[in-house]
Order: sequence, then structure tokens, then C-alpha cells
Amino acid sequence: MRKFPIFAFALFAAGLMIPSAAPAPKRDAPQKLAAARAELEKKIAASGAEVAIAFRTLDGKQELYLRADDSFHAASTMKLGVMVDLFRQVKQGRLKMDDILPVRNNFASLVDGSPFEVEAASDSDNDVYKQIGGSMTLRDLCEHMITRSSNLATNLLIVKLGVENIRKTVAGLGAAGLDIKRPVEDGKAYAKGLNNTTTARALAVLLGRIAVEKAVDRPSSRRMLEILKRQTFNESIPAGLPSGTIIAHKTGDLTRIHHDAAIVYAPRPFVLVLLVRGMDNFDQSAALMAGLTRVLYQAVEPQP
Repeated sequence: MRKFPIFAFALFAAGLMIPSAAPAPKRDAPQKLAAARAELEKKIAASGAEVAIAFRTLDGKQELYLRADDSFHAASTMKLGVMVDLFRQVKQGRLKMDDILPVRNNFASLVDGSPFEVEAASDSDNDVYKQIGGSMTLRDLCEHMITRSSNLATNLLIVKLGVENIRKTVAGLGAAGLDIKRPVEDGKAYAKGLNNTTTARALAVLLGRIAVEKAVDRPSSRRMLEILKRQTFNESIPAGLPSGTIIAHKTGDLTRIHHDAAIVYAPRPFVLVLLVRGMDNFDQSAALMAGLTRVLYQAVEPQP
């Protein structure tokens, strides 16, 4: 794993400004960001999709929001909230990362408590299913939940942590726009519209707290960052960045839903959240997100 400089960042939720080692914005930066907004809106309009954007440099000096408070189905971006609460409960001594959890595929629907299973065919990670009847550590389940977006690992952790505990943790960090109601793949709840939802701003706040090492505590935040940097799905925001750019992020996708939420360690580090709704083709939505990322990167990064 490549090492990267430790920057003095700004606390997103509190707005606390701390001097940064990143280059100071040029005087024409506001004009560049205004031009970027126009270009973003043009690309979004051409795509026919609904897109929410939350963008802020970690020094707090530049930001751009488009529909950032609109609610979207969270898809797998909600797993960020599960991860943060896991580290919080470990910090409190309620759990240990090496605690063993039985692996089963049987969960209760939010609607009526009836049992349902997560379908391996619709999951992006089949490895956890191989452990059914056995056990895994909380550490390994968290790794699979984030880096491979395992739905089965996610549900096992949600049941262990408790939905209400996760909700309190997320709200306590100022990211109440991330509304986690239930485990994933609950078909009855989905049919009734009882879904996990999020706003772009909420995910940006949550990632901002992790970036400035204020989510739980410094050691926990650093461990979460290392997990996020091992993300294996990199078709969207990473594809719009220069090769070799370090990025810690979480993706999420369902039918006509495609999201990416990232901390980007560019020369001027930033948080970027892109939520996309309404595109049938995954490759086209990924290309759109990469293009939007490229516009923002070029607007704020020092050009050679």
C-alpha cells in the first residue's frame, strides 16, 4: 500500500478551519468553479439522468453542490454508516474486531418479520456465502462489506450492531440525511418503499469526518481510510482522475441507480459524492461520473 502525506484538514461538520499544506487557491478559482458548474450541468442534461453532487476541498476553501439535499436510494453507499458504527462500538469496548460471528443467510423483513435470504446471484461478493454454517470475524466481514460490497456481510453486521445504533451514530456525525432503515435485499420492504436513502451532502459529511480523523477517533478513522482505499470497484470517480491518484471510496448500484462517494488525495485533496439515478446502462453512468469528476478536478487542481 502506497503511503501518502498527512494533511491538516478542515473539520467538515463544525466548519473548523485548519491551515493546510495544499497549495492556496488561485484568485481565479471562483471563476473556474463557476465555469465547472456550467459544464457539469451541460453534461448532466445531455445524459438525461438525475444527478446530485457534493464537492468540497478538504481545506474548506472551495465547494460546489448540485441537488445535494435531494434524497436518493442509498444502494451500497449506506455501508459507510455501518462501518463507522462498527468502529464506534469497538472503541466503546462493546465489541472487538476479532469477535467471531456465525455466518447465516436468514434475516427478518422490516415489514412483518418474515424471513428472507440474500441472493448470491445478485451479490457482488460470493466468498462470504462459502462460509455459511461457519463463522467469520467482524474485521473480515467489514472488509468484505466495503471492498467487495458484500450484501451478506452487510446484513450480518447490521443485525449484530442494531439499526438504531447505526442511525444514532450517523446522525451524531451530522449526516442524518443518510437514513438507514433495514438490512439490504428485503424485498417486502422494497416493494413498500421502505428503503435506505441518502443525500449527497450526508455522505460528504460522513466522509469528511473520516478524512479529518474525527469519525470515532484518529486510529479508527485511519483504519477506515485504509479499508476504503482497498475498494475494488473503480469504474466511476477513479476513472476521471489522473493515474496513480490515491482514493478512498465506496460505490453503490442498483437498477438505474449508480453512486460513488470518495475522498480524493489529489494535490488539493477533496471529497466528492456523485449520486446518479435514471440511467439504464452501467457503463454509460460510469462514464458520466468519470467525466463529472474530471471537470471538477481540472477546476481546482494546480495545472502544469
